[in-house]
Amino acid sequence: MENGLSTTGDAKLDEAVKLWLQYDKNPKTVSMVKELVKEGAVEALKKSFSSRMEFGTAGLRAAMGPGISCMNDLTIIQTTQGFCRYLEESFGNLKERGVVIGYDARAHPPSGGSSKRFASLAAAVFISRGVPVHLFSDITPTPFVPFTVSHLGLCAGIMVTASHNPKQDNGYKVYWENGAQIVSPHDKGISKAIEANLEPWPESWSTEEALKNPLLKDPYQDIQTQYFKAIQKHCHHRDINKNSEVKIVHTSVHGVGHAFVQSAFKAFDLNPPYAVEEQKDPDPEFPTVKYPNPEEGEGVLTLSFALAEKEGATVVLANDPDADRLAVAEKQDSGQWRVFTGNELGALLGWWMFRCWKQQNSDAAAVKSLYMLSSTVSSKILRAIALKEGFHFEETLTGFKWMGNRARDLLDQGKTVLFAFEEAIGYMCCPSVLDKDGVSAAAIAGEMISSLAMKKTSLSQQLTTIYKEYGYHISKNSYFICHDQDVIRSLFERLRNNSGQKGSYPSECGRFSISAVRDLTTGYDSNQPNNKAILPTSSSSQMITFTFSNGGVATMRTSGTEPKIKYYTELCAAPGNSDVAQLKKELDELVDAIVENFFEPEKNKLQPKPE
Repeated sequence: MENGLSTTGDAKLDEAVKLWLQYDKNPKTVSMVKELVKEGAVEALKKSFSSRMEFGTAGLRAAMGPGISCMNDLTIIQTTQGFCRYLEESFGNLKERGVVIGYDARAHPPSGGSSKRFASLAAAVFISRGVPVHLFSDITPTPFVPFTVSHLGLCAGIMVTASHNPKQDNGYKVYWENGAQIVSPHDKGISKAIEANLEPWPESWSTEEALKNPLLKDPYQDIQTQYFKAIQKHCHHRDINKNSEVKIVHTSVHGVGHAFVQSAFKAFDLNPPYAVEEQKDPDPEFPTVKYPNPEEGEGVLTLSFALAEKEGATVVLANDPDADRLAVAEKQDSGQWRVFTGNELGALLGWWMFRCWKQQNSDAAAVKSLYMLSSTVSSKILRAIALKEGFHFEETLTGFKWMGNRARDLLDQGKTVLFAFEEAIGYMCCPSVLDKDGVSAAAIAGEMISSLAMKKTSLSQQLTTIYKEYGYHISKNSYFICHDQDVIRSLFERLRNNSGQKGSYPSECGRFSISAVRDLTTGYDSNQPNNKAILPTSSSSQMITFTFSNGGVATMRTSGTEPKIKYYTELCAAPGNSDVAQLKKELDELVDAIVENFFEPEKNKLQPKPE
């Protein structure tokens, strides 16, 4: 190989390394690659150079480090060049409207990568093409980017974040002009454009010049003002908030959320929440937690519970590091803490949003143009509330990109989209942000908690009231880990070819009889007159939903970002059936039957979710 480097013994790999060293101007990643070549670390080089990160509808997410399979200065430049070209083809007025770029606090000193650095490089690429860039001058929650796209009427938005992933990861999330995340075929178009623009343009590395360019604007102050103004439309009980004596603890889990949630509480005239001191400032090392993901429950909330005990607080709110998700826990009479599931919090917030809407709207006909949305693997509780109250409920595919785009369609038709949620603790309470937003959700939850406390009602008690009125919805979700794609494929194919018959699905699972099957990999749905599914299908991912005669629903699906086969189960009981212990027992037995008969963990060597 040239550059005085020895060959790896693999001509294709040599070529990839040579090209990388020709393009890369980051001294840290350059020396990391040279070091690997010098050491003859062929496997490590193959890992870095064998395949480029795939640009999907969620953008990019990967570890920071050298090579085309990682997030680094060069892959950020290449990705942004492709995205910029794609936008130039899609919009004749890109140079008038521009784009917004935000970033979180992630950093990886060994490779010199950080969210702020990646955001500056992305800005340099756009500015080199004469495109105006609204680059936040400081860290910001993810929801501020879609808010800015909509508020300023921009062509697109980029958020550099890996949300709640492990500390070595970073990501690149993309929003379209409608303020929602991109959906197909944009991902494929951007992917193609990236491949066609791999060589850095002359000014793509010129971050210092870009930062002085008049095309660069800082939206930070204006957007903060406008965002907190927009969410106040959902503040309905200011007097109660002002006088509330409820004590709430908040943690931002070493992410960006602290200052923004404090401001959101202030905008609602709520007392400021107690901040967990050890976790309130952004720290890319996430030193106090194993995983910076509030979905993991108690482990992430240990310090919050300790602070709550000290201050006499009864509720804990937690955001993930980019503040687009919200977890809530409440101290029970027993002294134990209850961490609400995403579905339970979805039920509480959905009920609350409708109750507030109803108090503001006396016109009985208005409910006919009211909508709530949730993803197909989330609880059906909103469907039950909608049936009784007369508003519309719609299900979308998994992920907020689907709910955001559907919400945009409905808003454009003059409908009101009041609330959307997914079980992975994501909530959209305000149509100014067409994505999950943990900041507005925290303030709205704060108001709900204060209003309930005035009536001496806890969140747990209110949840029971909701279930008694609309029917118990008990869910149980988990996953198995599997690194072998062939095993995953054959597991799902066996379900599609029951007893060796092609296209035949099981009619029972253990003692439980199956009344309907929907397969969104193949597009089959036994509930439709022509057996064709209404929701979009995708042959590149596995997803089958079984409906059982006892009111149970179970979905099995693969994860787009992790080596997991996930399952989501729920038992929906009719209002009036409140034997919770019996319902839980029935669901447990259903889950056991699904695991034993459909997953076959021993035969397929599946690893259970680590406790």
